[in-house]
This record gives sequence, structure tokens and C-alpha cells, in this order.
Amino acid sequence: MLTSKDFQIKKLGTCDIVSPACNDCEKNVSCDGKCGVGNCVDDSARVFFENRIDRVLAEGVTGVAELPSCELFGPRHKIFFDPACVRAGIVTCGGLCPGLNDVIRAVVMELYYRYGVSNILGFRYGYEGMISRSGHAPMVLTPDLVDHIHETGGTILSSSRGTQDYGEMVDFLVEHGVNMLFTLGGDGTQKGAAGIGKVIEQRGEKISVIGIPKTIDNDILYLDKSFGFETACTVAVKVVQCAHIEAQGAKNGIGLVKLMGRESGFIAANTALASGNANAVLIPEVPFRLDGKNGLLAFLKNRLATRRHACIIVAEGAGQDLMDNANLGTDASGNAKYQDIGLFLKQKIGEYLKAEGVDHTVKYIDPSYEIRSVPASAEDSLYCLRLGQGAVHAAMSGRTEMVVGQVNGQIVHLPIGLVTSGRKRVNPQGSLWRSVIEATGQPKFV
Repeated sequence: MLTSKDFQIKKLGTCDIVSPACNDCEKNVSCDGKCGVGNCVDDSARVFFENRIDRVLAEGVTGVAELPSCELFGPRHKIFFDPACVRAGIVTCGGLCPGLNDVIRAVVMELYYRYGVSNILGFRYGYEGMISRSGHAPMVLTPDLVDHIHETGGTILSSSRGTQDYGEMVDFLVEHGVNMLFTLGGDGTQKGAAGIGKVIEQRGEKISVIGIPKTIDNDILYLDKSFGFETACTVAVKVVQCAHIEAQGAKNGIGLVKLMGRESGFIAANTALASGNANAVLIPEVPFRLDGKNGLLAFLKNRLATRRHACIIVAEGAGQDLMDNANLGTDASGNAKYQDIGLFLKQKIGEYLKAEGVDHTVKYIDPSYEIRSVPASAEDSLYCLRLGQGAVHAAMSGRTEMVVGQVNGQIVHLPIGLVTSGRKRVNPQGSLWRSVIEATGQPKFV
């Protein structure tokens, strides 16, 4: 069981400066709601990490003080950094994801208008842009520049995969006078941020490192959700609806849609539930077989015999055990390269049904890049805004090596090391997967 120690947030030092966000407050006195942005948050404000009583009782917890909890996000009455001396840096890493521009905009606007910070740099092409010899000049970020960027997808800073030498990146930050760094990216990016933070600490520098977790797959450990996920599901539902219509439009038509999800099948599962059109959902967490009377192919043949069409959703990481990935190597981020499960299934389905004498049509759709590059939905955009604001409040108060994210419906602070200690995955015995099975009626395919 996680303990309170697992949720401790590092700080660069004592906060002695009254926040400009609380400029109506008397010195050394709680703002009591008088500041311009509402009540400042006291460090004692915390959110329970576990919200199920049965799990708490199973661990033998006897008092509230024993329950692990997370710091609540928000502005503090006193801050660590003098805004006049702050130079902030923002970097976006990894694959594209809806909401990246929204977060960039939120960070810039919060720094500029709430704290009076006007020195804000954007580092181009991910961590590569934090290596001097790469030759990528930082972009100067202003409110005018970022005012409308949330209306388009992608990131104005561009991105790249893979990490760089931590020492060189810290040298770069010191050279440019940066004392707070905001890292927008997934698991690999945040592990890189932790590495940067450790070198900063070893050198005795006062640079805050704040992560804003980004993964379209929703696989950041311990968080309710990551930004971009809601948008991905919204767009994916439309794709599945089209695949369903295509399947219905042909005799024994099959709509096969491959969605994102290397190790976690949250997009596939949630899209299936929201669309209501999937007859089978395949995810990395639940093994399946093609052959045999209980296999996917036999199920599909029976489905066509009774309903004359079928719609299948498959996550990109599903069924990798059915293919040979031994010689594919790894990508720039160190992730194992995968075979294309969508093309593999299309081929196997076609071969099987042809051998069985079943006339059919397979419509295969892979919308991954279209989904990644669209602007954020309204809900995601709002979430990105609050994450960006929370990241700035945390940095100004001298917190470091942490991320902002939603836990039990509240935005909180979490140590980077905690959220990168594993990967969130769909529980095959959990309520989400049970809902998928009930909605599709699919067997176990084993």
C-alpha cells in the first residue's frame, strides 16, 4: 500500500515572498479570499488518494492520518521565486497529442498575467532543443504569440522522441538563465524530467522542474486521466461509426479499426462503449487467439452468418504475441517496435473467410495520426487550462520534480518518481472491461 511518504513533494526552499496574485493581502496574513484569484491554497489542503472504503479497510487503516493523500493544486499565499527574476522554459516531447498548444498557452498566460513573468522561452523539438550543439534557438513566448494557438492541433514548439544528456540540458538551462522548466510529455519525458531534476539538485541549482503529463493512451499511473484522451475518444467514435456504416453497406462487410494503445487499451475500450457499434474489442491487457472454435475468426464467421456485418476495434498493442517482433528493435524513446496488428488481422481474416468459402469485404481504417493532430475538445481544453495554471502555481512556490494531474476528480501534485514507477492499464477483472464485455457480448477468444 502507498504511504504518505510516497506523496511528498520536493521544494527548493522556504517561501518568503508574498504572491502578486494576493496583492490585496496584508503581509504575513492569510488572504482569506481577498486575493484576485480566490482563496489561496494552504499546504494542509490535501486530497485522499484512495476513495474506496473496502480497499482502505482491507489494508487495516485505523485512522484518517494513515491515509495517503496528495497536495491540492492552486496558488500559495507566499512563493519562492521573485517574479521579476524568473525566466521560464517550456518543452514538448514525444508524439503529438490534442491539447499541447492549450497547455503552452495556459502556462504563458498564467505566468504573464498572474505573476508578471515576461521572460518565457519555448524549446524546439523536444529535449533536443535543450542541447546547445543542436542549434535550435529558443522561441520567445508572449501572450500575443500564443493567444490563438489552442485553436489548432499539434505544438508550436514541435517535438521529438528520445532523451538527451542530462548534464548538457542542465548546462543549457543555466546558460539561458532558466529557473523553472515545464515538461509536457508522457512517461519517457517525465523520467527525463526526473533525471534533469536530480542533476540540478546535485549541482545545488535552484531550478524548478514541473511535469504536465501528456499521453493520448491515458496510461499515466495513478491519474484519473491525461489530457488528449477525451478528444481521442471523441474523434475515434466518429471513425468507428463510419466503419460500422461501411460494414453494413456490403454483404458480409467487416469494419476493422485500429486505435492507439501500445500497452493500455483505454481508448479502444472507451470508444467501443461510447459508439455502441463494436462487436469485438481487442486490447493489450487481454490475450486472444485467432484459431479454434473459441477464436476470433470463428466468432467472426458466426457473426457474419447471423448479422451479415461486423465491426472490430483493435488497440495497436494487442495481439503482439501472435506476430514476430524479434528483429524490429526499439524506437528513439527505447520502446519496442511493434508489428501492425491491423494489417495482420486484415490479412488473417481475409485468408480464413476465403478458405471457408465466405464472400466478404474488409474495410480497414487506421486514423491514428488524424486523431493525434486535431485540436482539443472543449472538455480537454478546459482540463489543459487548469493543468497549466496549476503547474505555474507549483513552480512559483518552489516545488520541483513533480507533476500536476487529476486524482479523484481534483487536480493535485504528485512526485514524478511515483507516476513513472509503472504504467496504468485496463484491469481485465475491473468494471471498465466488464462493461465492454456486456456491451459487445464478445467471448474470451481463448
